[in-house]
Amino acid sequence: MSDVAYTNLRFDPDLTSFHSLAGQMAQAFGYKAELTIDGQLAQLIRLRVAQLTPCSYCLILHTRTALEKGINPDKVAHLASWRQSEMFHASERAALAYCEGLTDYDLNTFPALHEELINHFNETEVAEIAAVIINMNVWTRLKLAQGAVPHTAAGDVNPVSS
Repeated sequence: MSDVAYTNLRFDPDLTSFHSLAGQMAQAFGYKAELTIDGQLAQLIRLRVAQLTPCSYCLILHTRTALEKGINPDKVAHLASWRQSEMFHASERAALAYCEGLTDYDLNTFPALHEELINHFNETEVAEIAAVIINMNVWTRLKLAQGAVPHTAAGDVNPVSS
């Protein structure tokens, strides 16, 4: 895998209190918390939020992390089309649907998504799933505000042809 570097188009987080603020916010949502939910499920949720926002920085980071956590590469590759797949268990499907509902904040379908989620997870696990989704939504939006744009580490950015 090639190395990727990022150019911050809007502000440099190292010159502001950005990383400190983001770290405090992440801690408030349990970013470093010991979760009882399956680690691979948590990673699929993080990656799905990154796809929905879409945050290039988070897509690269969480795709790599999913693979490092041992998630099947084919499963990672088609996460965006999980509804058309039989590779996702019923509990994963419920969590991914809930993830999409909470990220998109669809008030019409969200109650039904919650009801399906509680068919597979206990109250603590539901709270953890919600915290992972909320935390990722915070991080993706912070990285989008920062303007983190990926390019190859060597700096050979390919300009778009007109």
